[in-house]
Amino acid sequence: MTKAVRKITQSLKLVARYGLIVLNDGLICLPIKRRLVLFESFNGKDVNDNPAAIYRALVASDPRYRKTAYFSVKPREYAKLKRQYPEVQLIRRFTPKWVWLMARAQYWVLNSRLPNWWRSNRHTRTIQTWHGTPLKKLGADIEHVAIPGTSTADYHQQFVTASSRWDYLIAPNQYSRDIFKRAFGYRGHFLTVGYPRNDVLYTENQPAKIAALRQRLLGPVSGPVVTYAPTWRDDMAVSEGVYRFDLPFDLGDFFKHVPAGTHLIIRPHYLVKDAVNTRGFEDRVTVLADTDIAELYLVTDLLITDYSSVMFDFANLKRPQLFFAYDLEHYRDQLRGFYFDYQKEIPGPLVTTAAAFYDQLDEWQKEGDFPAYREQQAAFNHKFCEWEDGTASQRVADLIISGKDE
Repeated sequence: MTKAVRKITQSLKLVARYGLIVLNDGLICLPIKRRLVLFESFNGKDVNDNPAAIYRALVASDPRYRKTAYFSVKPREYAKLKRQYPEVQLIRRFTPKWVWLMARAQYWVLNSRLPNWWRSNRHTRTIQTWHGTPLKKLGADIEHVAIPGTSTADYHQQFVTASSRWDYLIAPNQYSRDIFKRAFGYRGHFLTVGYPRNDVLYTENQPAKIAALRQRLLGPVSGPVVTYAPTWRDDMAVSEGVYRFDLPFDLGDFFKHVPAGTHLIIRPHYLVKDAVNTRGFEDRVTVLADTDIAELYLVTDLLITDYSSVMFDFANLKRPQLFFAYDLEHYRDQLRGFYFDYQKEIPGPLVTTAAAFYDQLDEWQKEGDFPAYREQQAAFNHKFCEWEDGTASQRVADLIISGKDE
């Protein structure tokens, strides 16, 4: 390695860790740049979730941020996302320019953890949005961590170290706030504003807008829309890179128990989207693995799920949910450690067989919801959606614009 290359490498490491750069054998502290904001979602996989909602509110409030706000994305996703979001400034993650921008940013807005070896400029403020209301245990609440090369103690410490660098952490409800504080060992400032990604469930929940959205996503649909959004299962893998997807119900039987004109959306994990078989029902079933899930919530009259955290976000709409946990015993035994009593608290009927599933569909077709679960649904909504009101994105954007830490 040449002296010049060593110097560049050293400079990048210093910029990354301390906002410093080597110049003429001296250290210079980089000042932050006003209105420079770096957003990142799921370690650069997409432009979505809470960071994207905050970004849109920010540039709408102050258009100057269109030139100074960037979305950090994985290099292999750059070309695709550039076509998909031409209006957003993208920066390839872990490139020299990305290092320079991160070192001088006034704010970082993230929904997952950066590597702990990466540290911010001491003047940069980090807003951690996280990415969901927790169902399974997180961080230091996990009693036994089975990750090769990582002990349980080390895994816990990784979360504590990461959270010590967050200036703000968004909590969607008191339940999550209590869990985050303990599981992350978080001692910073909470933003108790609800989830920015859920704002559209309040601002766009209007008949005309929903009709236009249905037309765009599904074409002409005369009846209700049902969405099936199951959780990811580890045993979906057949071999490396090959996955299966098994519907726990027959499509022909399903349509016998729902209103005429019903359209079914299947929302699988992206790894199994090509394994979903809708043969013979292509005009009545649509597989949407990549569409913004908030758009699917808005067009959905009935959500069918199992253990997925979609239950928490969809609850904001106060629409019926049906829980088809066909492998409940297996899943429960494989994944001990839910934060709440799943069987008692979910906001709708729980079924484990196809026959019971069809019976509940008959009930929904007759009543439009599940009358026996209205009280349970209201309690669930109060517990998990109490802080949501459609203003979270704007409130975080206002914090960034104010720069009150300056």
